[in-house]
Amino acid sequence: MNLNLEGKRVLVTGGASGIGYAIANGFLAEGAHVHICDADSSNFASCEEKGISTSLCDVSNEASVVDMFENMTSLLGGLDILVNNVGIAGPTAAIEDIKLEAWQETLNINLAGHFLCSKYAVPMLKESGGGSLIFISSTAGLFGYPLRSPYTASKWALIGLAKTLAMELGEFKIRSNAICPGSITNPRMDGVIERDAQTRGLSVVEVRKNYEKQVSMHTFIAPEEIANMAVFIASDAGKHISGQALSVDGHTETLRS
Repeated sequence: MNLNLEGKRVLVTGGASGIGYAIANGFLAEGAHVHICDADSSNFASCEEKGISTSLCDVSNEASVVDMFENMTSLLGGLDILVNNVGIAGPTAAIEDIKLEAWQETLNINLAGHFLCSKYAVPMLKESGGGSLIFISSTAGLFGYPLRSPYTASKWALIGLAKTLAMELGEFKIRSNAICPGSITNPRMDGVIERDAQTRGLSVVEVRKNYEKQVSMHTFIAPEEIANMAVFIASDAGKHISGQALSVDGHTETLRS
């Protein structure tokens, strides 16, 4: 299948590690020009060795986002695809134990950061004659997720944002979709499970097995599987896929406790 991504200009937020890094490499493998931004520059050198350009950026800060877009534009000359991937896990706690500051930090990065990057990307996508917006939500954006209310609220909101922008931007040949990963095999998910186990008074092994039982295929997902979906829906092969929340999760039945 020819995905026709050769020479496309792609921005991936939170692209220096985890899912974002896998997505950046997925587009790079298809011949795209890829720029990433991240709040942590420790992996920038290895990204740059591959030909991925980089910017240090706090997506919850508008001035930082503006600076990042200026840097990205000077390097890529325009934009065809934005992957809003950046996000944090937020606190693991009962609602009455969550501090307002922790709630606000989670929403500022996971939601306001996606808004800010989209705000500055959309005029560039219009100038390019169309393109693709991708929001990395979660299966937590489709179900409830006990003890993770700030994270869950942000991920539900991203699906609403993706669907609204699909309606708002369709006439400009800009499509907008959300990808909903299930439990990912990476260090960040390991940390989520460890905090969940501590909060619930269970062992890490018990919690991991509970996560697996929530999924019909009893499996965790590799970051590369999310990258494959992002590349597909941004390509010509997915040119009429818009306004969708697309799960890559082995079929989550419920995020029950």
